[in-house]
This record gives sequence, structure tokens and C-alpha cells, in this order.
Amino acid sequence: MAAHLSGVGLTPFGVRPGRSALQWQAEGARAALDDAGLRPRDVDAVLCGYATTLGHLMPADLLAERLGVRPAIAAGTSVGGATGLAMVAAAVRLVRAGDARAVLVVGGEDRASGRSRDDATRTLAQVGHAEQEIPLGGTVPAYYALLASSYLHRHGLGPEALAPLAVTMRRHAGAHPGAQFREPLTVDDVLTSRPVAEPLRLLDCCPVSDGGAALVVTAAGGPRSVRVTGVGEGHRHQHLTEADEAAFGARDAADRALADAGRDLADVDHLGVYDSFTITLALLLEEIGISAPGRAGADAAAGRFDRTGPLPLNTHGGLLSYGHCGVGGGLAHVVEAVTQLRGEAGERVARATTALVHGDGGVMSAHVSAVLEAP
Repeated sequence: MAAHLSGVGLTPFGVRPGRSALQWQAEGARAALDDAGLRPRDVDAVLCGYATTLGHLMPADLLAERLGVRPAIAAGTSVGGATGLAMVAAAVRLVRAGDARAVLVVGGEDRASGRSRDDATRTLAQVGHAEQEIPLGGTVPAYYALLASSYLHRHGLGPEALAPLAVTMRRHAGAHPGAQFREPLTVDDVLTSRPVAEPLRLLDCCPVSDGGAALVVTAAGGPRSVRVTGVGEGHRHQHLTEADEAAFGARDAADRALADAGRDLADVDHLGVYDSFTITLALLLEEIGISAPGRAGADAAAGRFDRTGPLPLNTHGGLLSYGHCGVGGGLAHVVEAVTQLRGEAGERVARATTALVHGDGGVMSAHVSAVLEAP
């Protein structure tokens, strides 16, 4: 049975005090249901991502209750930044198996306003090894900075090689009214921004945001429904100290999704790729095979990933500029791909027919890809 993305919902991201994670989730969910033309009683499965500010053991049941949904299936999901795509993949499998006909997939959090910066840093650092990494003061930016240092050394590059990726994301965000940051950037702006964890500087890192996003995956498609023709995953390690830099798992996930769809990379004309840091984006683009080793930043500088370029990437601005509210941040890549494939992106439209969307969780630890095709 085919699976379709029939509804999407995305809130503006930013620092917006006064709403809880549950409220952000509900706002995104209602928007997705409205977009799909469905009512809460039409939903028979709810998949909800974790929220670091919520602390509830049963997020899907909690959200279903808030929405008035009485699902046959409900599950909370937690695989870091890959959670959104992992829920999409699970929803597709439920629909294909005939176990559900309408699956609501949701992520949202008051990550910017619901906890202090230090508390958020400590919480997210727990993806590190409890004995070998966290006691040494490891944080998520520090883990990715180690990867950035290794990458730049391996390819004989300086920090300026990554900066064009941040510049491109900001240029795309400038055309989206919901983006947290819209002011133009230059490579020099990135290089002179505050150091966070060398060689990564502030503008190499995504912001922390409040917001929500949701999708409805259905068995029956309508005239605006985007087909999900392939899903795939790759999980090779949890901790950075166990990672193989030559194969994190991204290529596994993308290859499996493309094979599932009966496609290859040459068929893809739109990209949504996780970009928590500029180094995250560079590593993913290169491992998947979109850019040659060491060339992701150069491809961005040459305009390859521009909205009007040959392979538009994160045309909403990605995590680096649209913002990052946890699970909802990863789902925003899918929402944007659907919007583009429908031809409903307004001035951001990038005439796409086949999209590859990829999520990364932990420190390049969990990888999920999906292939989406226009109605």
C-alpha cells in the first residue's frame, strides 16, 4: 500500500515564551490536520517525538488526549535529531502494512524559553559516553568541533571552507517569514562570530528555538498529497568514541531509501539535510555522495545548493537559520520539501519533483532518509 504526506504544519520558530512543549506540538498538529482536511477522529495512529522540557513518559498519549484523538496506535520516539524522520519512516511502514490509514507525526518544544542555556547544554550532552566523554566536559558543540577539526585537517582546509553553508542557509531563511534569523550573512560574518568550540564559531551552530511541526501520513492520497516512495535507516554507533569517520551510517540510510523508491541520486532535484552545525551538513552531504570529499562548502559557495541552483538545499533556511526546536526542527525539513514538491512555496519555489530528506541524531549516530515525490 502506498504512503502519502497529505498534510503538513509548521509554526514560526524563535524565542517565544508563554507556550509549553505540548502547546507547540498541538499547534503544529492542528495545522497539519487542517491541511490534510482531516478531523481528530480520522487519526488512527499518533507518533510524537520527545521534548527535553516536557519530562512526560507518554508524549503521544498526552498529545492525543489534548487533540481529542483516540488512536489505535500511539508511541513516543527518541533518536535525537533523527527522531522526525524516524517517525515518518515508522508511519510509512504502518500505512504500508495496513495497520493505519492516517498517522499523525508531531514534534515541538519550548526549547529556547522552557529551560536555561546551561540546563539545555547539560541535557543534550548526555548523548555522550557516560564514562569516556561526559566526565571530560563534553558538550554537543564540542563533540561536533572534534569532527570539524578532523575533517578540516584531513582535507587540508581552513574554517572558511564550512562558512558558505551557513551563508546559504541564511539566504534561504531570508525569504521565509517563519525563520528565526533572516538577516543576510557573509563568510566574514561567520568567521568573526564568537568562538563556541574551535573551530566552530557561533554562526556555524544552529540556534535554540521554540516551535512545532507536524505531518499526516495517509494511505489515501489527494491531489496535493506528496508520495513517500522510499525510507531507509542506518545506525552504526551511539558515541563519538565508537564512530567510524569513513562511514557514520548516512550513506546506508540514503542508499536504502533510494533503493526502496527505485531511484538513485541522479533523480533527486531537492534536498532537505540535517544541519545542526555546518560540519554536520558537510559530513552528511559528502557521505551520502551529493558532494565530493571536502567539497560541500565549495559547492555551496558556487551556488549549487541555492534555491535557483541545480540542487536546492534546505530552502526554508534549515536548522542553522530557520531554527531548531528539537524534533520539530528536523520535521521542518520534511515540511519544506513537501511545500516545494507541491509548488506552494511562493517566492521560495524551486521546481522540484523528487526530494531526498535526511535526519541525523546524536553525534552522527542515527540516520534516517526518505524519498518524496511530487503529486
